[in-house]
Amino acid sequence: MLKSLLVKKSIRPNAPFHQISQFRGMHSRNKKAMEFIAKGWSAMKEVDRVIDYCDLNDKRLIPLLRGAKENFELALEVDNSNTHARYWLSKLHLKYHVPGACKAVGAALLVEAAEMGNPDALYELGCRLRVENNYVQSDQQAFYYLEKAVEQLHPGALYLLGAVYWTGDCVKQDIASAMWCFHRAAEKGHAGAAVAYGSLLLRGHQVPESITKFNVKRRIKGTKIKAESSTINPLEMAKQQFQIAAGAGCDLGFKWLSRIEEEEKRLLSG
Repeated sequence: MLKSLLVKKSIRPNAPFHQISQFRGMHSRNKKAMEFIAKGWSAMKEVDRVIDYCDLNDKRLIPLLRGAKENFELALEVDNSNTHARYWLSKLHLKYHVPGACKAVGAALLVEAAEMGNPDALYELGCRLRVENNYVQSDQQAFYYLEKAVEQLHPGALYLLGAVYWTGDCVKQDIASAMWCFHRAAEKGHAGAAVAYGSLLLRGHQVPESITKFNVKRRIKGTKIKAESSTINPLEMAKQQFQIAAGAGCDLGFKWLSRIEEEEKRLLSG
């Protein structure tokens, strides 16, 4: 087992001392970078908590924004390959009124983080290419980055790609693919995806085979279970989705649950 672990870490059991030292140094740099990122992220969350209740240029926010920026920059100095620091620093430049902010720097950092495979950066770049570029046909580029984020099961990207398949926007309409995307995003707690998936079920759309096969494989997991009924209750499945949305605080989730309960009561009384 130790041997397989070392192979996974790309260090041979009889590796020379300098190679082991190099690996330990990389681990140490990554750990230090994550400490800086945690501090920067904490400062940004505090800004997000109060920013809706004050002016964007409020001087009270400046120390928090400056601290966040410095911590993300320190994280990149320690570990220049860290995509999280690169992504969060790009957000500071693009979204917040931080001293020294530069849109061009933020855009470059975002593209770099996306090209390095950061799922949040892939999703945000895809979104920005869809809505912020009026001069270049960027739909296909946006779709490319969104698909890359979907490969890493980013919930926002799954929801957006599901909407693209649902509407047939820049791709051929594919309800089955849309439902698969909504289903996987809802599993990760995405309220909008849960509402969309539940509403499609109520409209009579069949659960795609890709979802049923995936769920069966996950439930079996090497154990023998009784064969499930071939009939699936779409109402119960839809209720589960709306409960996910309601659990995330989504008003639409509560409204759909209320409507279903009223309809069930009406049918029972009738």
